[in-house]
Amino acid sequence: MRCLFSRLATTLMEFHLSYHPKPFETGISHEQKIFLIGSCFTEQIGNKLAMHKFRTFENPNGILFNPVSICRSVASYISGRQYTEGDLFYQNECWNSWDHHSRFSDPDKVQCMERINRSQSGAHVFLQQADWLLVTLGSAFVYCLEDGTVVANCHKVPTDKFSKHLLRIDQVTDQLQNLISSVQAFNPGVRIIFTISPVRHLRDGLVENNRSKAALISAVHSVVESADRCVYFPAYELVIDDLRDYRFFAEDMVHPNYAATQYVWEKFVAACIDEPSRQLMRSINEINAARNHKPFNPGSAAHKKFLQSNVEKILLLKKQFGYIDFAEEICYFNS
Repeated sequence: MRCLFSRLATTLMEFHLSYHPKPFETGISHEQKIFLIGSCFTEQIGNKLAMHKFRTFENPNGILFNPVSICRSVASYISGRQYTEGDLFYQNECWNSWDHHSRFSDPDKVQCMERINRSQSGAHVFLQQADWLLVTLGSAFVYCLEDGTVVANCHKVPTDKFSKHLLRIDQVTDQLQNLISSVQAFNPGVRIIFTISPVRHLRDGLVENNRSKAALISAVHSVVESADRCVYFPAYELVIDDLRDYRFFAEDMVHPNYAATQYVWEKFVAACIDEPSRQLMRSINEINAARNHKPFNPGSAAHKKFLQSNVEKILLLKKQFGYIDFAEEICYFNS
């Protein structure tokens, strides 16, 4: 009886279900190019990739949530679309685009259009060269103008100007299938990673948010199972089912906090990135940590030696991996 109680107590001390995603058959290599598009969770992963010196291109239209806007944006990169003044509208003392996040908005129409088109041109070139496309879907709800056009961002326009719809699973599936076929025709070598954002869209309602996520999950698995060079990374499941605790959300109870994002990132590295790249990432982490170090005595001989040793580490890495840009780090340690 005592042994049984001991085993039961040990079991009860497991505070969460530890989930280890299955590693990709082909992992991401550090020298490869990664194009990222989708929700704000995309940007969190993209920032961590950039910090580790991966070559990335992130959200050319800004943050996007629904599959229609994401797929339409990708199609615009492939076609090399350039926006004109007629594509913009004026609201809240700024020029805006229904296809873009408000970070592209500007009081000057020309500046707004030029910023959008620079991003479009860069996205066209990078996507054609990309080895990986990471797509993070946030919500199956769409907001439509009177003519039925789905908008990527409402830009604080009054809600009575839009109608709101929940996409059916087959509608999401059709969008994603079109995305896969068009991207792989444009860049035959690209591999596509789909994820579902763990950010909870509670403004839609608890039941509605779950219906939305369910539609996305069903559609994504349908297309991944039937398409070549497409895989799924379970960011949503890691937060909602593995961590499964409000301690891992920010104060708004909607966005995963730093600990949750870091947890998902570690799982992403283990499952999606190959071993040689993980070794290189550890070396880059050492340089990042050294750069963030606050010296007690900046003028001391010990600190000068510390700076010089890091310059030597960088130069050695630069010799081995010539594609990595360490210009900022070299400038810092030489200053």
